[in-house]
Amino acid sequence: MSLSSAEQDYLKAIFAITRIEHRQANTNAIAVLLKTKASSVTDMIKKLAVKKLVKYEKYKPVSLTNKGQKIATSLIRSHRLWETFLVERLEYDWSRVHSIAEQLEHIEDDELLDKLDHYLGYPKFDPHGDPIPTKEGTFPQRDETLLSQLNPGDCGTISSVLQDDESFLEALNQLNLCINQPIEYIKKIDFDQSIQLKINDHIHILSENMAKNIAIQKLP
Repeated sequence: MSLSSAEQDYLKAIFAITRIEHRQANTNAIAVLLKTKASSVTDMIKKLAVKKLVKYEKYKPVSLTNKGQKIATSLIRSHRLWETFLVERLEYDWSRVHSIAEQLEHIEDDELLDKLDHYLGYPKFDPHGDPIPTKEGTFPQRDETLLSQLNPGDCGTISSVLQDDESFLEALNQLNLCINQPIEYIKKIDFDQSIQLKINDHIHILSENMAKNIAIQKLP
């Protein structure tokens, strides 16, 4: 089925809201995520419903059909493989690849995507730590804990970040924080809820908002 880039973006947005954020995909939620008007969302949802890609009833949350979910998963796989390629092979900074991958993900060539996956060695996670679904649509799983939810003395490594905003990732760069970086949680500062960490024998202080957007794989 041939779809426009806009139609594909809607499917991916609904998937992100319902399957990743575990929220209801109502018109306003979709509009906020795609930065568009609620009226435009309604028009597009009706078109996707005609193509049997979404389940739509007036005044009710939207959900993907099996066909819509398959397309959305393929788009996510494409996006995250391209991000991995850009960082690992072309040496782009992880703060710059999201918008480029947003363009590349719309290339409709299954063979190209399979070859890219093989070339990269079938990675399970992208440069931001997000799981890369397999060709069959299965997402790799792992146990993670938000940095903001750790306890004093907890140790682990940074496994993923919840934001792909360029300014957020650049802020992490300035602190030399990256995926697989070992950390030790020291304490939470009561005054502003900021977090004190030990990284490579140096003390760093992260804001509460930053700590809420970093996930950790704890050491046993």
